[in-house]
Amino acid sequence: MYEKYSEAMKNLALSIMELLGLSLGTCKDYYRDFFQDCDYITRCNYYPPCPQPELTQGTGPHTDPVALTILHQEDEEEGLEIFTGGKWQSVPPVPSSFVVNIGDTFMAMTNDIYKSCVHRAVVKRHSSRQSIAFFVCPQHDKVIRAHDSLIGPNGKRLYPDFTWSQLEAFTQKSRRVEDKTIKHFAQHLSESSSAE
Repeated sequence: MYEKYSEAMKNLALSIMELLGLSLGTCKDYYRDFFQDCDYITRCNYYPPCPQPELTQGTGPHTDPVALTILHQEDEEEGLEIFTGGKWQSVPPVPSSFVVNIGDTFMAMTNDIYKSCVHRAVVKRHSSRQSIAFFVCPQHDKVIRAHDSLIGPNGKRLYPDFTWSQLEAFTQKSRRVEDKTIKHFAQHLSESSSAE
């Protein structure tokens, strides 16, 4: 069952990559081909009820370092929140649907045209919540860089070239800083290369 689910999710992710490529004006297969042999992580989340939910968080505010996250929420319980317009807003579960988050890796690949989404999971006083997250990551050694057509008139890439293994190692060693992780990582890469 797990293999079938993972294969279906990978196919869905590749279809989403085609749509993202079309929306950005690159060829439809550009991102699909890049992620064809991608790595992925499937994670089941369980948030138990908490008598004092204001004293804890299910998952604190963060962006996902991966390229894309496809989330299936349990059909009844809210708990996912996104930070938009200066405030937290609930993302109510919609039956038979997925929530798709752009991650930091894809944000870098689009030179900030698409932004990663700051989100968190909150716990509830009387009810539990479950979700399944499918994270799409490039192969560890693939170079992440914005497509030439996505570089603005100033010709500047906002992020230095990097690999998924570099970003993954950085996020495992460093505390996630809400929406600043990719910026801290880019600064870390720049400082490392200038020190050499």
